[in-house]
Amino acid sequence: MITKDSGAPAVRAIVSTGLAAAVGAPLGLRPPQLWSGLRIGAGSAGVIATIVAALSAHPQVRVGMNNRRIPPDPVRWLALDIPVATAWTEEMLFRGVVQTVAVRSLGPIVGPLVQAAAFGLWHIPDARRVGDSVVGTVVVTGVAGWVFGRLAKHSGSILAPVLAHMAFNESAAVAAMVVQRR
Repeated sequence: MITKDSGAPAVRAIVSTGLAAAVGAPLGLRPPQLWSGLRIGAGSAGVIATIVAALSAHPQVRVGMNNRRIPPDPVRWLALDIPVATAWTEEMLFRGVVQTVAVRSLGPIVGPLVQAAAFGLWHIPDARRVGDSVVGTVVVTGVAGWVFGRLAKHSGSILAPVLAHMAFNESAAVAAMVVQRR
């Protein structure tokens, strides 16, 4: 089983991609789905980064950002850990593997909801580790998982949710670093 702390980012990405391929997930990594995923993902990324920037002006959000632990190597965090070990890996696992299997087993309505719930529950250890509300984290990440699933379905490519997921995590990380440096 792949956990958040398992192995190097490249290993996690390769294993999760292999699992998605093994279940026959529609990854959409060839044209025309590739272009659709890039276009929709880039548009979503812009909206997400704007929302995170706006939210960082809220005093309570700034307190949370100020309390975040920034890894000792922020360049690695931003260039490798977030895009490869988190965004790519989690999208392959949840929108690739879980959503594919859940939709096949439970249908197009319940399947994405199961995937979103699993994604929310996956974030419980993170919430506990940083002292966030577990219920709040599960709800927010569950909703994000559902949105990411819709992006994958609408674009026909896993790249749309990868870019959206990466934009959220990267913009939140950069905002936290900016808040902590002030």
